Amino acid sequence: MALLEVESLSLSIRGEPILSDVDLKIEAGEVLGIVGESGSGKSITALAVMQLLPVGAAWSGAVRLDGKPLDTFTEKQMCGLRGNEIGMVFQEPMTALNPVQTIGDQVAETIVVHGGRSRREARRMAREALNRVGLPPEQFPLDRYPHDLSGGQRQRVVIAMAIALRPKLLIADEPTTALDVTTQAQILKLLRTLVEEDDMGLILITHDLAVVADMADHIAIMKEGAIVEVGETVSLFRRMSHPYTQALFEASSHVPHRDPAHGADGSKPVIEINGVVRDYALPRRSLFSAPGHFRAVDNVSLSIMHGENVGLVGESGCGKSTLTRAILALDAVQGGEIRLDGKLFSTAGTGPDRQMRRRVQVVFQDPYSSFNPRHRVDRLVSEPFFLLDDPPGPEERNERVARALNNVGLQPSDAHKYIHEFSGGQRQRIAIARALIIEPSLIILDEAVSALDVSIRAQILDLLADLSDRLAVSYLFISHDLSVVRAITDRVLVMKAGRIVEEGRTEEVFRNPRHSYTRELLAATPILDEALRAREARTAGQ
Repeated sequence: MALLEVESLSLSIRGEPILSDVDLKIEAGEVLGIVGESGSGKSITALAVMQLLPVGAAWSGAVRLDGKPLDTFTEKQMCGLRGNEIGMVFQEPMTALNPVQTIGDQVAETIVVHGGRSRREARRMAREALNRVGLPPEQFPLDRYPHDLSGGQRQRVVIAMAIALRPKLLIADEPTTALDVTTQAQILKLLRTLVEEDDMGLILITHDLAVVADMADHIAIMKEGAIVEVGETVSLFRRMSHPYTQALFEASSHVPHRDPAHGADGSKPVIEINGVVRDYALPRRSLFSAPGHFRAVDNVSLSIMHGENVGLVGESGCGKSTLTRAILALDAVQGGEIRLDGKLFSTAGTGPDRQMRRRVQVVFQDPYSSFNPRHRVDRLVSEPFFLLDDPPGPEERNERVARALNNVGLQPSDAHKYIHEFSGGQRQRIAIARALIIEPSLIILDEAVSALDVSIRAQILDLLADLSDRLAVSYLFISHDLSVVRAITDRVLVMKAGRIVEEGRTEEVFRNPRHSYTRELLAATPILDEALRAREARTAGQ
C-alpha cells in the first residue's frame, strides 16, 4: 500500500473545472516532484490532499493516506491530521509566519494543538525541531522574531513547524523560489535529509526542472489541471513523450538570441560608480554607548557602457538591493559618487534633479504589486510622464504608450485594460514598457524573471535581448538565478559582504571563476543535465 494515493481527482470551483482525473502515488521515503506552469493545478492538488479547498469547490475521486480515505473525513478529523500526519511548507515564509509571535511560540503551537503536551514540553520539542533544521540555540533562541531572520532562515522555521511532529507526508510548495542559490541548496539538502531520517514522503511542487531532477525520484508533469506525463525521473527526461514536457525542457535551457554585431560602446559609460559607501545606523546597546553602524556597501566601483548588459549576483544580504537603491538615488550615500552620462548623478549629501532621474528606470520582481490595480494600462505605462516638468500632451502621450506596448509585444488596444486582465508574463511586459517609455539610459532589472514560469521567462529574456539590440539600452540585471545571468548579460559582477569580489566577461567568469565565493555560487546552482547525470550514476551504483 502506498503512503498517499490520489485516484481520479477532479475539481471545479463555482462550476469552472480546475482538475481533471488526477492520479498520483507516493511511497514512504520517496520524493515526488510535481512540475508545471502557473495555473496548471499543482498547488490546488496539494490543497485538495490537505482538504483546504476554497468556498464553492466541488470535487470527486479518492484521496487515501496510509489507506485512510481522506475524502470522507470531516473537518474536525482533518484538523487532527494536518500538522500531525501531513505537514505543508508554503512558498513565501514571511506570509506563513506571524510577525508578532516569536519563532519558538509558532513552532510550539503545532505541538500543543496536536500533541496535548504542556507548554514547557512543547517548547523543548520546538527547540529540537529548530535544531534539526539548522537553527542552533546560540544564534537562534526561541524568543527571536521572524523579521530578525533572513529569507532562508525563515524558510527553515516554516519547515520546523511542518516537521515538529514528524509527519508521514510533507508537501513543499515552491519552497526555494525566492531564495539565492546557496540558501536554496541548503534548504533542498535539509529536505532530503528529513526524508531519509524520518522515512517521510515528500511532494515537491516547483517550476524549476533542475531542482526537481536533483531531488525527485518520480515526476508528474501537469498542464491545465491534468497529469500529462509521469514516471521515474531519469527515464521521463530521457523519453519526454509529451510535447508539453519537451517544451518545458527546451524553455529551461533557453538562451536568448542576440545580434552578434551588437555590443557595448566602449568609449561611453552610461553610469560610473566610484567608491560608493552606504552605512546603516545600528541601535545603541545602552544609553551611554556610542551609536554603531553597519556598512552595507563598502567602497564599490563599477561602470556600465552604453548598450551593455551587466549582471549583479550574490547571496541575500550581500548588498545588491542597497547598491540598487543608491544607484536609483533612493538612498543617500555616505561616500563616493555616481555619474550618469558623465554628469554627477549623486554623491554624499546631494541627489539628482528630476530631469536626471528620468534616465534611470527599474523593473521589479513582482509586477502586480508595483502597479495600482485601479488604473488602466495607459495610465500605468504613462506614469513616468507625470513626474516630468514638461509632460507630453494627451495625443503624444497616447502615441508613445502605443509605441511602448508595441515594443514589448503587446497591442495598443491593451492600453484600455486593467492589470488583472493580464497573465504574469504580460504584466512583466507592461512593467518593461513603463520603464522604456521615457527612453532611459539604464534599466535596472531587480529579479525581473525569478517568479515567472520557465516558458514565460524565456519569452521575457528574448524580449529583453531584442530591446537591447534595437534600442541600445543598458541593463543592470540583478538575479540569484545564475543561469539567467549567463544567458542575458555581457559582463557579470559578484558581490559579497558589500564588496565586488569578482568581475569579468560573463562566460569567462562562469567557465573559470577566480574567487572562491564565485566557485561556491556556481557549485550550488542546479543544472538540469548535471543533475540527471548524477542521478543516473547514483542509480547505477545501487
